[in-house]
Amino acid sequence: MSKRVLIVDDAAFMRMMIKNILTKNGYEVVGEAENGAVALQMYKELKPDLVTMDITMPEMDGIQGVKAIRAVDPNANIIMCSAMGQQSMVMEAIQAGAKDFIVKPFQQDRILQAVERVLSRG
Repeated sequence: MSKRVLIVDDAAFMRMMIKNILTKNGYEVVGEAENGAVALQMYKELKPDLVTMDITMPEMDGIQGVKAIRAVDPNANIIMCSAMGQQSMVMEAIQAGAKDFIVKPFQQDRILQAVERVLSRG
């Protein structure tokens, strides 16, 4: 059975990019959310194996999203996605419970490497 992924990013083109990379490599994208609040609801319903979470989003940002999802499921596998120059936020995300992070602009290999590493640990 393929691993199920929830993609969270306020930019539709970013979600599409990640979705294309993952589906092409055998992962099942079970949902897409545009902020942490929507992601939390979808996480509860879909129970994905992995979440990719953008940091900067309206309503509920990625760090709040990580904390909210981890409050529901302490074992949640979450990978943060951030633009260059957000190192302090990345550290905050890791402390909040994210298991890895990838930097935009995305490299396909880096996404797959992070996803495989987190899922093999999970």
